[in-house]
Amino acid sequence: MTDSEIIIEVLHGDRNSFGLLVEKYQSLVFRTCMGFLHDKDDCDDLTQDIFIQAYQSLKGFKGESAFSTWIYRIAVNASLNRVRKNSGNPILNRLDSLFGSGKEKETPLGVFEMENPENILIREEHRRWIQTALNGLPENQRTAIILSKYDDFSQKEIAEIMQTTEGAVEALLQRAKANLRLKLSPSSKKKGRTP
Repeated sequence: MTDSEIIIEVLHGDRNSFGLLVEKYQSLVFRTCMGFLHDKDDCDDLTQDIFIQAYQSLKGFKGESAFSTWIYRIAVNASLNRVRKNSGNPILNRLDSLFGSGKEKETPLGVFEMENPENILIREEHRRWIQTALNGLPENQRTAIILSKYDDFSQKEIAEIMQTTEGAVEALLQRAKANLRLKLSPSSKKKGRTP
């Protein structure tokens, strides 16, 4: 069944058919959320919220774009709203989960026992540095780079999701890459600037 056929079934009262859309797009929506939030538990919750919102709004889906574009637009907006709401807390939440704030650790203990603790700390510091730099980008640049790098969308697909032109997306990606290079440069770290 195509997405359009599934949507027609759902709108005619077959609620179970919506599960087909969830199965098809769940991992991609989750990856999009991870690009913004960097926390598995938050992304699991947000992904579920996104599909609930999509289900509740399905009557408003006009079919002017593909369902995939529509659901990604919802995912991007929901992710940006969560980032605004948390105002920088995703990284703190990630640190809490790593160093024990009552949350279960994401990595099994056996992996930590086999790996050098110094390497783990270096890797986590590098990951936080990148996440901070990414979170420091303007929203439109961050959205474009996440859709490009995390979800491997083409510029045309990103333009549809962001409701802009391919040229605008290309410019956003170039500016995002330049800003990330600047934020992640060794001179930025030496000067004590936070990315």
